[in-house]
Amino acid sequence: MVEFDAHGKAVSIEEKPKSPKSNYAVPGLYIFDNTVVGITKNLQPSARGELEITAVNVEYLKRGQLRVQRLARGFAWLDAGTSSSLHEASAYVQTIEKRAGIKIGCPEEAAFRQSFVSLAQLEKIVVAMPNCEYRAYLENEVVAEAKRLQK
Repeated sequence: MVEFDAHGKAVSIEEKPKSPKSNYAVPGLYIFDNTVVGITKNLQPSARGELEITAVNVEYLKRGQLRVQRLARGFAWLDAGTSSSLHEASAYVQTIEKRAGIKIGCPEEAAFRQSFVSLAQLEKIVVAMPNCEYRAYLENEVVAEAKRLQK
């Protein structure tokens, strides 16, 4: 759990506290620089006998280098650590995709929408894919929409 000050800066982070200081959970999406290697070499196993990612984050916090991005409304973090939670996550994603007519976790679409690849590059990527529902989505939704908007 992470606690923020009035300016939105992380001030504490704890692994599974009995009395959380906030309602903000850390979902497990991290981007580290190369200093993480040295930090992890100095970690000691927790009471659970594991090296905890929270210990890495606490070290970055101590150094004044921890940056935490709060996710906006509309984001959902889904646990997939057990077979039943994996099934629940899968059903949730399937429902959202069908009702919204979008694909969740579509790197080609994300790369195109962020201008990392051009429409021409996206088309080449799509043509190289085997015929499947995923390819059809990219062709019929993403590429076709982009072409309509170019007119």
